[in-house]
Amino acid sequence: MTVKNTGIIGLGAMGYQMARHMVKKGFHVAGYDVQPAAMAKAKEAGIHTVSGPAEVGAEAEVVIVMVATDDQVADVVVNSGLLHRLVNGSVICISSSTSPETAKELEGICNARGLGCLDTPVVLGQPAADAGTLTVFCGGKADAFEKAKPVLSAFGKNVMHVGASGTGQLTKTANNMLLWACMSANYEVLSLAKKLGADVPKLVAALQHSSGANWSLEKWGESTGKWAEKDMDVALELAQDAKMAVPLTALVDQLMKGMNQQKMKALLE
Repeated sequence: MTVKNTGIIGLGAMGYQMARHMVKKGFHVAGYDVQPAAMAKAKEAGIHTVSGPAEVGAEAEVVIVMVATDDQVADVVVNSGLLHRLVNGSVICISSSTSPETAKELEGICNARGLGCLDTPVVLGQPAADAGTLTVFCGGKADAFEKAKPVLSAFGKNVMHVGASGTGQLTKTANNMLLWACMSANYEVLSLAKKLGADVPKLVAALQHSSGANWSLEKWGESTGKWAEKDMDVALELAQDAKMAVPLTALVDQLMKGMNQQKMKALLE
């Protein structure tokens, strides 16, 4: 059966755009956010705003959760009444960035109630959310993925099932480790080039055609690095649990603490 009724909990900068694209694709979207301003903005975009997560569950077969932290995700899924209002066979998609273990625990809780649960973190940032061209990494059971995929495709250009529960989050962590490593390397290289008198915008353009090309260099000056500390904390914790040394990641964690969008943009001036 084709899913028509959907919901989203968390209507911030990313969640709002995801919900907006769901509406544009013809889905009924019930939405909730703790911020009144976010609710008002969502209502103007055609999202049916409701009074809480439980009320989202009462209207939806597939629910997207897009809040900030593991604790907030667990609170929404377990303590808000959402599970009690969803009908059997519904699917919760956790698009927030969480630890793989959180994803696995929540899948177990949902499955015990006859519900699907996917970890569906997104990458490529705010511009892709605005354009509806996010990449979505999905971990969880295949039947839950097949049910949720049309909804996720409303805002995702590439929606990929990467394995069992937790592997969506693991894939995003791997992506983030590479992203922030590239960004740190780019910053160091461009800083040196500018000090030596290079025209940095021309250098950046030239490097796009070289073996040193990378996504963060192509987008240089656009990324804020806002979530680097959280992302690196997750990566380092996973490495510690696995008893594996990741010295480059540890160094990148320290380097990113001193970097911000203003510093990155300044290199282009």
